[in-house]
Amino acid sequence: MKLPGKTIERLSQYRRLLLNCLGTGKTHIYSHELASMLNLTAVQVRRDIMLMGYSTSLKKGYDINELIKVIGQILDTRKGQNVAVIGVGNFGRAITGYFMGKRSKLNIVATFDADPLKINRVISGVNCYPIQKLPELVRELNITIAILTVPPDHAVSVAESLVIAGIKGILNFTSVPLNISGNVYLEDYDMITSLEKVAYFVKKNSSV
Repeated sequence: MKLPGKTIERLSQYRRLLLNCLGTGKTHIYSHELASMLNLTAVQVRRDIMLMGYSTSLKKGYDINELIKVIGQILDTRKGQNVAVIGVGNFGRAITGYFMGKRSKLNIVATFDADPLKINRVISGVNCYPIQKLPELVRELNITIAILTVPPDHAVSVAESLVIAGIKGILNFTSVPLNISGNVYLEDYDMITSLEKVAYFVKKNSSV
């Protein structure tokens, strides 16, 4: 089953909220409750859940445990996937620390940097390796996903190295648009663009 990217994003958001609800002792949830938490419509939530092939009588709403399990079957691989953070500046360290332990099926197993002061150290709980060892360790540690947080002037060359090393997916946090092989899934996240989008809507909705 191949779902649209936006649907995958929403499923991830649903799971995060459902896990929070489970932590409060809640066992069932209605589509309109889930929708209100994400500023969606109940119709959209029901459509997404139907796409997963899950159904319920809706008398008590969706069983939260079951829904988390079904979403996991869609999003996760059976053995999980290993991730590397490329570039261990302030942002790279923050990302590594934030994601550690958040998902059992996504494991940050290595970080890479060119700075001799960072290499061969444990940073945010993860070993930092020289960037030159990237191809070797991608194979050895079975790394399939890279989070790119290098300086902009190194983004293209490092991304090319990742593709050559056999990385299958890249989450690009640099401000540089990348053009890479069609066999590698690329997700760009431009914080400046996101902030400007927020600023635009603040301007439209106020006298700023």
